[in-house]
Amino acid sequence: MLTSNLSAGEQREFAKTLTRFLSQYRHLSDSSVIEFFTEDLWQTLPPSWQPVLQDLTYPQIADLLLDAKHGDRRYPSMWPLSLLAFRATAHALTFPRERSRERGGVAGSLMPAEFLENHSQSSLLGHIFRKHVKPKKQHEIRELGTLVKQLCDQTDCSRVVDVGSGQGHLTRFLSFGLGLSVTAVEADSALVAMASRFDRQLVWTLEKEQQKKKCPSSLLPASKSTPHHMTGWVNPKASWEAFIKQLKTTDSVGIAHLTASGPSKKRLRGSKHLVQTSSDSDAHPPDVTSQLQVSKNESEKNSCEYSHVEGVHPEEYSQPGYPDFILTGLHACGDLSTTLLRHFVNCPHVRGITSVACCYMKITTKENPTPPGLIECPSPPAPGQESLPSQFGYPMSSWVQGLPGHQLSYKAREGACHAVEHYVRRLREENELLRIHCYRAMLETVIRDTRPDLRRAGVQTIKKAHFLPFTEYARLGLARVGLPPGLPLDSERVEAMLRQQVRVVAYFSLTLLLAPVVETLVLLDRMIYLQENGVDSQLVALFNPNFSPRNIVLVALKDPG
Repeated sequence: MLTSNLSAGEQREFAKTLTRFLSQYRHLSDSSVIEFFTEDLWQTLPPSWQPVLQDLTYPQIADLLLDAKHGDRRYPSMWPLSLLAFRATAHALTFPRERSRERGGVAGSLMPAEFLENHSQSSLLGHIFRKHVKPKKQHEIRELGTLVKQLCDQTDCSRVVDVGSGQGHLTRFLSFGLGLSVTAVEADSALVAMASRFDRQLVWTLEKEQQKKKCPSSLLPASKSTPHHMTGWVNPKASWEAFIKQLKTTDSVGIAHLTASGPSKKRLRGSKHLVQTSSDSDAHPPDVTSQLQVSKNESEKNSCEYSHVEGVHPEEYSQPGYPDFILTGLHACGDLSTTLLRHFVNCPHVRGITSVACCYMKITTKENPTPPGLIECPSPPAPGQESLPSQFGYPMSSWVQGLPGHQLSYKAREGACHAVEHYVRRLREENELLRIHCYRAMLETVIRDTRPDLRRAGVQTIKKAHFLPFTEYARLGLARVGLPPGLPLDSERVEAMLRQQVRVVAYFSLTLLLAPVVETLVLLDRMIYLQENGVDSQLVALFNPNFSPRNIVLVALKDPG
């Protein structure tokens, strides 16, 4: 199902189908493999599934169950129709994660074509943008940065606000590489300081290269395209007016230089850019924005009925002189992604958005308004910036909220963050890391025997655990949850559980099959929310999923009027 090609009515019907399917298999998506033995999860599967699954090899689990595109399916035994239907439906209801074209590479390749010559350096990114940046992030900032530039060109808007900017890698590429005026917002002051330091290093490198090669000064970035980094926490319960005030007042000097139109069209078109590109035309990302209609917000009240914020006057922010901008967030965590979408809908100055989400388990819901890992406001709200009425991260749309069985548990949303492609690779390699699922489930039985109230205790990663015998793994794990490391173990029971390792992996693979379905529902809900507010959008598989598992970007534009 290509959600980008669905009409509004088809999107709603698709959401219905997703919720019905996920409701039917909620016992799988809500379960935790660490309770495989304590909750006897194998017996919760249909009896007809159990014998065919327990006899599979790891590569067969990958080929027959998880890989939707595997062409040569050879079944070692007759599969029940219910299992075949489950697999086929899960694959059919998942948004395609493969990119439409692999930029000159081979579809399904483990590494983007830009890293074929050097696995740690993108051939499509200049060396100044690769410093301090891991290959995965190089791939992401180049792809997303190019898409953001497309939106800027289509809307004639040269200003970008990058929220959750971290060390500023995307910001630097947008600013120094693509000539855009960028404000970077990051809650962690240490990361902001690091981003500013990296900016200075980049400018210093350019100046050195200019002196060596006697390059023209036009190669150096214009002062007005130097990024502005600010420390700020974007409150998901605050209004868009408060967000604009935050951008405007945190550093009035920094914001002032961004109110200009940015680098002139002449400079952008005529001067050399700091972007290293391939001569192969396939190296350029597809023009997503050409397929995306600029939509007028039909819900005029969303941009006109301003909630009062002390010291903030709505008319100040609807003046033609206040700069419009494109909003972006690369793997904005939890409710941050939904907050940016709401600001996009309601704020008249946000012309477009590219949203790449992550950490779905940290999204707030009515059933769980304070999930583990939720970042609370670091300081009490300022006078006049008290919380708006409760708005949760899921569901965002009125349509999905009204569907029976739309609820997604914390465990289901956590599962949606798993990297299916990575796990398929482990299965095909018969990687010894696969035994960790069984080890942790076995440890849970030992913990519960001693402390029945201690359920799903957090056991931090044990280094090279897959090389350890279970007795040593248990000793280290028990100490981490505050239990005596020398608790006696029943050797016969341990051996009996170890023999069920394939069952544990097969069960986890069933839950993993539902992960991208859950992600599809979360992202489709956001599309429907935008549609309910008069804005069309697209979901685009932008990154190579083998390289960057959270690879889908939600793209939307709206009319400035």
